[in-house]
Amino acid sequence: MDLFEYQGKQFFARYGIPTSPGGVADDVEEAVRQADAAGYPAVIKAQVQVGGRGKAGGIKIANNAAEARTYAEAILGMDIKGHLVKRVWVEHSSDIVKEYYASYTLDRNAKKYLLMLSAKGGVDIEEVAATDPEAIVRVHIDPVEGVSRQVLAEAVEASGIDLEARAGVVDLLEKLYLAYVSGDADLAEINPLILNSAGQIHALDAKVTLDDNATYRHPEWAEYAATVEYDGRERLAKEKGLNYIGLSGSVGIIANGAGLAMSTLDVVNQVGGSAANFLDLGGGASADTMSAALEVINTDENVEAVLVNIFGGIVRCDEVAKGILEALSRVELKAPMVIRLDGTNADLAREILAPHISDRLVVEPTMVSAAKRAVELVKKGA
Repeated sequence: MDLFEYQGKQFFARYGIPTSPGGVADDVEEAVRQADAAGYPAVIKAQVQVGGRGKAGGIKIANNAAEARTYAEAILGMDIKGHLVKRVWVEHSSDIVKEYYASYTLDRNAKKYLLMLSAKGGVDIEEVAATDPEAIVRVHIDPVEGVSRQVLAEAVEASGIDLEARAGVVDLLEKLYLAYVSGDADLAEINPLILNSAGQIHALDAKVTLDDNATYRHPEWAEYAATVEYDGRERLAKEKGLNYIGLSGSVGIIANGAGLAMSTLDVVNQVGGSAANFLDLGGGASADTMSAALEVINTDENVEAVLVNIFGGIVRCDEVAKGILEALSRVELKAPMVIRLDGTNADLAREILAPHISDRLVVEPTMVSAAKRAVELVKKGA
């Protein structure tokens, strides 16, 4: 669950991480009141879960109430990369001397937490990684052992952060680690982390992703969940009880099991394609479930081929094949479908599908051949 900036700052505040005081507003009059309370100059910041707000005109500094009103009117309702601005965060403008970058996340390959730290903050970390990768210090942290203040101090020194900021950054990194671990976050990022003219360190921005699997431990997250914004595909999938994440590619993915679904995305990428989504049917693939999945896939205009990848463990592939055919009788598929079935009764499943094979319904024996065929269909359609 991704938080908006203002929610991320509220989250940080629980762990003693200093942030700029301010308030959230969803209409112009409230934005002006928040600016008056914060004091001028005040920053009006669009609250959307996408980068590039500043370049899009979604962040403005108001020197008085009249400017606050003008900027709030312009920003509220603005479309930033497909995200509609429904609220703004208003805070007192900070006196910035230096900008840094800090984050904790999970390195799944290393099976450890990862601290990333850089003296080059205020720009996309991807840009820094591409142009000056040595400017980013990476420290792996054993979740059992945790991280010591000494390790943090060494990381701060290695990053080249200014001498006068180092002690404050170490203090903040200790608190940020606590927020990341105790707060059950998948990502806790500050960009920029600033040093002001008074020599103080605080978070000027907040990017936080919470681990949905820990929701049962955090009843306070209900207020965050209420503001989660889904696109049309994700909203429909949620209504139908499907595990779905919308992406930007052209191959619609349907698989049973999160691991298989992720592997399918990887294989599609490896053979030169791009996935339009992650869709996990769960343990079963009945006609009802498959129909629901196809309905969701149909809402994505970017999908030019559908790849169904099912492994029959407990579920039998012949029953899955029947479910697919029944689903296709209910839902008119807008793109050609490639099916790969393996596991229990896979041969029987292919016999059931055989009479229905056409240029719109293709059966392949392996995940790689199925992915290649789906990508070929996309290119053919283009």
